[in-house]
Amino acid sequence: MSTKVNTNDSWSYLINKLQLPSDIKAWLQDTRLKEVEVSATGQHWNIVVDTSTLLPLSTIKTIEQRIAECTSTRPAVTVEQLSRHDKTLAPSDLWMATIATLSTEFPFLEPWLEKAYFELNDGILKITLGNEFTAHLVKAKRIDRAIQCFWAANGYNGIAVMVDYDETMALETEAEIEAAKDKELRQYLEEIDEKPQQKSVTNCIVVGETITGTVQPITSLEELGSKVLVEGHVTKWEIRKTKKGKTLLVFDLADEGDAVTVKTLLRKATEEQAAEAVGVGTWLRVKGELTFDRFAGEEIVWARAIEIITPKMRQDTAEDKRIELHLHTQMSSLDATTRLKDLFQLIAKWGHRAVAITDHGSVQAFPEAYELGHRYGIKVIYGMEGYLVDDESDPLRDKAPVYHIIILVKNQTGLKNLYSLVTLSHLKYFHRVPRLPRSLIEQHREGLILGSACEAGEVFQAILHDAPEEELRHRASFYDFLEIQPRGNNAFLVREGRLNEEQLLDINRSLVNLGKNLGRPVVATGDVHFLNPNDEILRRILLAGQKYSDADLQPPLYFKTTAEMLEEFNYLGEEVAYQVVVEGPASIAELVEDVQPVPSELSAPHISGAGTKIEQMAREQAEELYGVPLPDLVAKRLDKELDSIINNGYAVIYLIAHRLVNKSLEDGYLVGSRGSVGSSLVATLCGITEVNPLPPHYRCPKCRYSDFVTEGTVGSGYDLPAKDCPHCGTTLLKDGQDIPFETFLGFEGDKVPDIDLNFSGEYQAQIHRYTEHLFGRDHVFRAGTISTIAERTAYGFVKAYGDSRGLRLRRAQIDRLVAGLCGVRRTTGQHPGGLMIVPADRDVLDFTPVQYPANTKSDVRTTHFDYHSISDRLLKLDLLGHEDPTVLKMLEEMTGVNPRSVPLGDATTMGLFSGVTALGVTPEEIGTEVGTLGLPEFGTRFVRQMLVDTKPKTFSELVRISGLSHGTNVWLNNAQDLIRTGQATLPEVICTRDDIMLFLIKQGLDASWAFKIMESVRKGKGLTAEMETLMRENDVPEWYIDSCLKIKYMFPKAHAAAYVMMAFRIAYFKVYYPKAFYASYFSARVDDFDLEIVLKGPEYVKAYISELEAKGNDASVKEKGLLTVLEVVREMFARGLRFTPLNIDHSHPTRFLITDRGLLPPLVSVPGLGETAAENIVAARAERPFSSQEDLRQRGRLSRTLISILQEAGCLNHLPVDDQLNLFSKKAVSRDSENVTPKHAHLD
Repeated sequence: MSTKVNTNDSWSYLINKLQLPSDIKAWLQDTRLKEVEVSATGQHWNIVVDTSTLLPLSTIKTIEQRIAECTSTRPAVTVEQLSRHDKTLAPSDLWMATIATLSTEFPFLEPWLEKAYFELNDGILKITLGNEFTAHLVKAKRIDRAIQCFWAANGYNGIAVMVDYDETMALETEAEIEAAKDKELRQYLEEIDEKPQQKSVTNCIVVGETITGTVQPITSLEELGSKVLVEGHVTKWEIRKTKKGKTLLVFDLADEGDAVTVKTLLRKATEEQAAEAVGVGTWLRVKGELTFDRFAGEEIVWARAIEIITPKMRQDTAEDKRIELHLHTQMSSLDATTRLKDLFQLIAKWGHRAVAITDHGSVQAFPEAYELGHRYGIKVIYGMEGYLVDDESDPLRDKAPVYHIIILVKNQTGLKNLYSLVTLSHLKYFHRVPRLPRSLIEQHREGLILGSACEAGEVFQAILHDAPEEELRHRASFYDFLEIQPRGNNAFLVREGRLNEEQLLDINRSLVNLGKNLGRPVVATGDVHFLNPNDEILRRILLAGQKYSDADLQPPLYFKTTAEMLEEFNYLGEEVAYQVVVEGPASIAELVEDVQPVPSELSAPHISGAGTKIEQMAREQAEELYGVPLPDLVAKRLDKELDSIINNGYAVIYLIAHRLVNKSLEDGYLVGSRGSVGSSLVATLCGITEVNPLPPHYRCPKCRYSDFVTEGTVGSGYDLPAKDCPHCGTTLLKDGQDIPFETFLGFEGDKVPDIDLNFSGEYQAQIHRYTEHLFGRDHVFRAGTISTIAERTAYGFVKAYGDSRGLRLRRAQIDRLVAGLCGVRRTTGQHPGGLMIVPADRDVLDFTPVQYPANTKSDVRTTHFDYHSISDRLLKLDLLGHEDPTVLKMLEEMTGVNPRSVPLGDATTMGLFSGVTALGVTPEEIGTEVGTLGLPEFGTRFVRQMLVDTKPKTFSELVRISGLSHGTNVWLNNAQDLIRTGQATLPEVICTRDDIMLFLIKQGLDASWAFKIMESVRKGKGLTAEMETLMRENDVPEWYIDSCLKIKYMFPKAHAAAYVMMAFRIAYFKVYYPKAFYASYFSARVDDFDLEIVLKGPEYVKAYISELEAKGNDASVKEKGLLTVLEVVREMFARGLRFTPLNIDHSHPTRFLITDRGLLPPLVSVPGLGETAAENIVAARAERPFSSQEDLRQRGRLSRTLISILQEAGCLNHLPVDDQLNLFSKKAVSRDSENVTPKHAHLD
């Protein structure tokens, strides 16, 4: 019996007692207590409130918890929300109610539903989830039908529910679903397997009528005009309008052996609606004719009828499922094509409870396998197929026998031992492959399970070569289990005449008996290299590309069902077959504990008192700049940032970045920031970035007066007019770029900060060494990368394979094969500046093995795992080498002007970005309407045209242009058209990701929605229907919404601002110190400089530019680089400056020098003369002047070829060939154009 209470007497009192955020309390104050039901025991309270706004379930759960905490009995509290409006709920509110209702019955779905996008258009409720398998669950459990009924009950009658997925959303949601119980997920999987008839996709007509007849394979389609009836799954799908306004449906259809393009017109509204329900992966049956399509240039199927059919997927219907213990993924270099996501989706549907990952010599698939294992509820057995060598011989010798060995991880100890083995095999024992001496395995055997591997294993080889019984038993005793594999795996032994089939089977029988005699389990494995039988063509192509002669004789290395494996080993007898296929692998899997290949949390280095130091540094600098007390705007921003940074443990990251930047500045090199770090005021105050994210403002360096412009009328503080301090008369400084903090650490302030810094390219190695000094060499590693087959390379593989075998592959089949090859590992590498920092109290092997980049021995050691997979577990510092700090260092050395003193709002300098007047030339003389040739970020033809179109007059407009030029689909076919047609101006169009959030907040949108929309657009996800509705309700222009929908990638404003600050400083030198500017520019691009061409003068340079321009896209990379440099040479000539000939006695080895007669080229500007040779020349001439060409060759350690090159360049005309000629010459030879007299004696 329970008691019902209907009162509001204590409701307000209770709300005030709750420890809740103010916004949730405000919501509660707006509710009315409708009913409280208390159970007879008092242990269960059910509180019913009516409200005008429904809250998400996660918030309601927080309220329930806080209410329970306020009582002494700690009851189980349930809060029910009822809408107080009689009218139909708004879609957004009803969606919240949908989540709350469904999550009660299906708690696993809650995080996915809360992150899902939904849109209601034309009677269709489209729900987009972040994961294909979750979408499958929703359909299989008929949850889409439950949603339809729930919405109908709330006034939305007759709507259809369509469930789709977008994998790019998964990254944001996966961390949340890790808390979901595997048991619960497995229950859903088992229910789906038990009821295969309850499939969500049933036969449905898309076009025409029901199709009957005999299906033919796509590969048989040859005769044009013939009738066609095919079926398969969709690999590409598009609906588009023709020029005549008709609706054309185009898709690629693939069956097991081939693929073809299908086209048809959708003539009815019902057909268009049905077609919208189809996408990539949908199974279709198509009837039509084979016809030649002149647009495609090949035959296609013109469809007369299309229907959706039940997917024809392989099933594993065995009651007791097998477990695969030998499987290769795409991380087995150029050898396997098994995509992990596809693997886990398949075995989850089959009901397999575990799988082993055993790539060749590598464990790089582990992080992704871990994530997928948790997502699908599959136990991952982490392992590797290693390369075993005996200790009797040199393990690096070519003739040392190398055997395959399977190493499986039993527990966390074993995982670290495996990481040790991987590391040592790559750093110490790599020879063609990463080798493992037997003794090394013995040393690290704890926690590992060893298997005898395939035919390349030592036990199989011993049997094959009739080894004595004693040796056989000795070798087999080394392993914890023995493997046998399907006869097809080793059919090459029969094909080569080394065995007949019965002898091949006898080897497996021998292995079974050997295992029985030694008490070792024997397991049947597939040595899987591709997922499905028809994927073998992919491995053919891979191996053919590597010139394997037997590439087309592929063994059936696909993932087999339990029934297929039992059938394969039936020659052993039913009982033994079941033991090796099912029981043996299961017994191994039972030994394996839950293992985590990488830690879950960020492990940043510990620096005692980092939080205190950062707070003290930031507050002291803030008071130094803005006075005491701090202006309210500054104080609030500083408090907010410090709270997020310190409470989330990120202060140490800021402190490290501060020390690195400070070290570079002490050594005389400016540092530029990248990414969004300039969004953080604390980063600015700690000297990590020069970008000030506060609103534009004045500040007085003397009395600390400040004045902030917060109305949005000015985009950058550098654009404010000059002004004196109203208090003390001092000229006010101007600063502030108006950048929200949220773009750096997220709206909740808990996103791991990614601090990227641009150091001088010539200083990068030093800052890397300094980082090693700070943390110790064994705690600093280069961020590893994995190079995989990209689309263009895959196309080359497919094309070469088809051409070499005379195959005529349709475009659809080529695309399908290309997609299957993309992602296969080719090699490894290193991030250009990324360093992974391991805390002092941790071992790198707690996170990743270690190797050399591309397995090439060097001083650089990289993480074995791709840095993306561990970037949230270890601190990654991006310490990149960049040209701008190097150039600014040269400019300071040549002029004595500190680049940081350059006035960033200088009007004359600003004129370069909209004209050429400041250079004293005409557009016709330099071939461009703006003066930005040679300026970083603004010198390319693409950006120069942007400048011509936009005519920027302010610093903030330059920042906007930088954002536009770095985005994808932000300028072209978007902002450019809006500006040209007059729909919007440069200050109005979307240029950086921050623009979206700031503009939407200004329009009245809630800050959280503004942030959510910004994140969706910047990632290329566009807008949901709800987002569009909110924007329209707040008077956002239609052109703005349309612009958001086009964007695929956006630059952060802080990054753009940092780039523009560097570029503007260099531009200042171009205006006021032209000789220094050109000397630094050519020094930085000496590889593209052609001394012979430029010494021929202005007219020759102009003519050569015309020749290169005429080549267009046919110009080589080298020629394009030369063209860029020659454009700057032409401009320099137009400004009245010249080059002098190279001087062997005075030219710098690598830099252009300023002389009274012009710029003196460096020694390396001579084609073929490298930096080492140039340094040798300089070192030799420092000892004494060169007496002859032979003297130069010997003391400069130059080859005769280099001497010839210098002779051709005219650099040696003043030197005799050798000293003997010099001794008997009748006349002294003038040293050079600088009139330097030779110091050695000679006779008249």
